[in-house]
Amino acid sequence: MKNLTRDVLPERIKKAEYAVRGELVLRGEKISQELLSQNHKYPFDEIVYCNIGNPQSLEQRPITYFRQLLALMQYPDLAKLPNAFPTDVVERAKKSAAGIKGGMGAYSHSQGIAFIRKNVADFIEKRDGYPSNPDDIFLYNGASPGVQSVLRLLIRNEKDGIMLPIPQYPLYSASIALLEGSAVPYYLNESDNWGLSVEELESSLKEAQSKGLNTRALVVINPGNPTGQVLTKEGMEKVIEFCAKNKLVLLADEVYQENVYTKETKPFHSFKKVLRSMGSEYENFELFSFHSVSKGFVGECGQRGGYLEAVGINDDVKAELYKLSSVDLCPNTTGQMLIDLMVRPPQKGEESYPLYTEESQGIYNSLKRRAEKLTKFLDSLDGVSCNNAEGAMYAFPQIKLPPKAVQAAKDANMKPDTFYAISLLEEAGVCVVPGSGFGQKDGTFHFRTTFLPPEAKMDQVMDRLGKFHNNFMKKYQ
Repeated sequence: MKNLTRDVLPERIKKAEYAVRGELVLRGEKISQELLSQNHKYPFDEIVYCNIGNPQSLEQRPITYFRQLLALMQYPDLAKLPNAFPTDVVERAKKSAAGIKGGMGAYSHSQGIAFIRKNVADFIEKRDGYPSNPDDIFLYNGASPGVQSVLRLLIRNEKDGIMLPIPQYPLYSASIALLEGSAVPYYLNESDNWGLSVEELESSLKEAQSKGLNTRALVVINPGNPTGQVLTKEGMEKVIEFCAKNKLVLLADEVYQENVYTKETKPFHSFKKVLRSMGSEYENFELFSFHSVSKGFVGECGQRGGYLEAVGINDDVKAELYKLSSVDLCPNTTGQMLIDLMVRPPQKGEESYPLYTEESQGIYNSLKRRAEKLTKFLDSLDGVSCNNAEGAMYAFPQIKLPPKAVQAAKDANMKPDTFYAISLLEEAGVCVVPGSGFGQKDGTFHFRTTFLPPEAKMDQVMDRLGKFHNNFMKKYQ
């Protein structure tokens, strides 16, 4: 008999759920293997993975300048090849190498390479118009470890609550479960394009207090994941006022700040910028903000780079955050270099600037077109309503499932939206994530899909999805 079985695992491990890479993806991978057989039973030849914001897996090309610089950092002798790299890339690689003691294969400072943290601070200062201190910047292997480190600082026991938007990115609920804290949900308003209201925050906090919870922080995802909304400056001010009034630390997940498709009418504002604009009354306000190289037009998910800025955080608390980073030794140096490239791309007048501008703007424009096209299509389907995607990489449509479909799901021992998503995968080869994996109001059903498939394939994906949906609704009407 085995000693290590699921029965003896810690409850916190078994409670944690991460639907984005869960049951649907495992089933999709199994079907992908079956599709290798010439005698497979499916009416499609490939699975389209729309379950996760992983741009390069869906044919988004990496930025040339970024990969050229990484190549030279990893193998400097390439610079000896005549005319192989633009001169500005060669010069930057030399300067960057001089700032990394021991090279790319050596451990760096646990908080991150010094000149990269300085460049991140300069980026934030230029973006917001307010000073940023490199000592407040912590680099990580993606934004997720930064979020988890802050949650480790905040959660002491099961009585400590963290306010989460519903729907939410399941990194938060899973991490809180692993740390044995308590999630305090607040609901976004779907009928108001997933708006955030202070009234809902007050109600959520009051309910947590009635349960004896000590609510310590509020998480805001802006632009939203999975919902795609962009907050207004006025709305953000109200969130800051709410946190100050109730002595909450604010965690601002801003990893989609480059994925804003309403720049003219509803631009992105960082919480740091809004906070500083509110005056000296809020100088002691505590904020952690997060950014990543995985999203935007960079899309370097697998190379794992991200950072946080600790705003208004006591030095002794930052020392504990540094200690947590030291336990992990250091962030990977490739991811750190990508952070540097994200915050300090080629400048006008440099040799690489025209190609960089063409590639980055091309990716952004394509994402914007795909966002509009997919959300309009989903909203046109019978029994489906879908808000516009103002930002991020996802659509989160609501499906009015017929009672017979809900019963069929119950008979199959599945949640109704999981039943729909499994059927979509098996009958149309499109992998999405059920809304229950992100949280949703009782009695409503959703799914999250990316709009990352290449433009040349979007019509095919929509055709598959549309035909499946119409057949599904007819079957269970």
